[in-house]
Amino acid sequence: MSSNKTASCANRIILAVLKKLWSSFKDLLPIILVIAFFQIVVLRQPLPNLGEVAFGGLLVVLGLMLFIQGLEMGLFPIGEEMARALARKGSLFWLLTFAFLLGFSTTVAEPALIAVAAEAASIAAQGNLIAPGADSLNSYALGLRLSVAFSVGVAILIGVLRILRGWPVHYLIIGGYVLVMLMTLIAPKEIVGIAYDAGGVTTSTVTVPLVAALGVGLASIIKGRSPLLDGFGLIAFASLLPMIFVMGYGLTVFG
Repeated sequence: MSSNKTASCANRIILAVLKKLWSSFKDLLPIILVIAFFQIVVLRQPLPNLGEVAFGGLLVVLGLMLFIQGLEMGLFPIGEEMARALARKGSLFWLLTFAFLLGFSTTVAEPALIAVAAEAASIAAQGNLIAPGADSLNSYALGLRLSVAFSVGVAILIGVLRILRGWPVHYLIIGGYVLVMLMTLIAPKEIVGIAYDAGGVTTSTVTVPLVAALGVGLASIIKGRSPLLDGFGLIAFASLLPMIFVMGYGLTVFG
């Protein structure tokens, strides 16, 4: 009897894993079809190193499955639970401190931001905007990362205040983008493109699930707030404020 239960449990686990793998494969299927179409129909060339590409694709499917499972099991629950616990504690100071530090810490370690900051420093050195030495490049890249991370921390803090106070999200977003357009007119042209890209690289693999979970968890426990209507919108602030702060950073460095 015990062996039958073990076998049944193992079968359920295998079926669950296969179902997750198939779901991840379906998510990646449009990308595969686009690449295959252009490679076969337009370029009319076989894929180079087909075996390595196929093995790499398998690793991507497996990695995506594990990543999504990890989000569902770890990041989403812990984000929601911490938001609820802090809200129940009734301390506005600690709730806002947690929101700021969550945005700052997840962004400063974001791999995409690290790569973009390093590339921006290299291009700035080539354009004679900063000294070409390693210390100058590292200082510029670190300053850019810290500016973006600080801006995301402030953005999440504002987003939490919006949920608590019930402020309409569209007024804040429209006002923010008006400020972005005005700063674009006066910011050094060398920093504008980097600033706009910074809004994208901050909303990546670690930041998005934790921030979304924070908003949903907070809205679900505060009376009069709807997780659907009020729980989302934090990520929009996380994309908006980095543009403002990076252009401000550019005005400070190059102004």
